[in-house]
Amino acid sequence: MSKLCWPPISAFAQVSAFFAAAAFSGAACCAPPAHAELSFETARNGTVLADVHYVLDHDGRTYRVTETTKGRGILALRGTARRTSRGIVSAEGLKPVEFLDERTGRNTARAAFDWEAKTITLQYKGDPRTEPLPPRAHDRLAWLFDFAFAPARKEVVFDLFDGKGQSRHVYALAGRERLKTPLGEFEALRYARGNGEERTDIWFAVKFDLLPLRILMLEKDGTRYEQVATKISLP
Repeated sequence: MSKLCWPPISAFAQVSAFFAAAAFSGAACCAPPAHAELSFETARNGTVLADVHYVLDHDGRTYRVTETTKGRGILALRGTARRTSRGIVSAEGLKPVEFLDERTGRNTARAAFDWEAKTITLQYKGDPRTEPLPPRAHDRLAWLFDFAFAPARKEVVFDLFDGKGQSRHVYALAGRERLKTPLGEFEALRYARGNGEERTDIWFAVKFDLLPLRILMLEKDGTRYEQVATKISLP
């Protein structure tokens, strides 16, 4: 997620196999509609900092996700952050081919995924560099929508790339919950990463084929970042 809305992701939680299986019961197993738009508010310690808008398009074979972030108040002076991911819809989930991170006044970060050659080419400042591609590679945008396309999982591992580098994130299913949002109350699956001091929790709407509804991030110093859906538009 862009700097206008999120710092680096952090957190983890585990559950028993029985609890995980129970949470999956009745969960969505199909891909979301061919076109979806989601709007979110991003807040730090309760103060809204930015508005984030996602657009997802897919035809069952390929996909494209675009994220546009605009700051509020003085943060609006930073301009607009736009990230784009396009790639393949596979039986295992989304497989990115190209990722772009474009921000006002900054170099564009790029990541090109070559699944056949098993390499990834990254570029932010200076010349591009090519590295081995991990089997669970993803970019820092489309991974959030991977849950809506992949088979039900109790745990998921992502090696995330953004053009600058790589980081590993492990999320475990933490249960099925009723979640209150500005859009109403929904059944949701919660995935978590981290511990009590530093963690990330993500809620995915069962009704909307596991599209994201809320992201909560807690840092060691007590700082609280939250991104909550304010509008979901489906065909």
